[in-house]
Amino acid sequence: MQKLKVNDEVIILAGKDAGKKGKVKKINAKKKLVMVEGVNVFKKAVKPTQENPNGGFADIEKGVHLSNVAVVSPKTGGPTRVRIENKDGKKVRVATKCGSELK
Repeated sequence: MQKLKVNDEVIILAGKDAGKKGKVKKINAKKKLVMVEGVNVFKKAVKPTQENPNGGFADIEKGVHLSNVAVVSPKTGGPTRVRIENKDGKKVRVATKCGSELK
């Protein structure tokens, strides 16, 4: 079971966007990258095409390394680690700081 899943609320721990919160859009397990909404946004020059005849600049989100991301605790609102527990024969993700179950 993964400790981090798509649509989890996360906080950025390091880098230019440290302290920002957002939802996980995509996880690349091989490269250990996480795409977070509104975080690590860069400008990219786009050539003119038939769909976009003017070209110009586009905002593109890039991945953040997995080690620089922490799940937001539901009760405290701060960063927390995740532990996996067995409850009624099912594996459940639990926030270590507050002990609450993550969905």
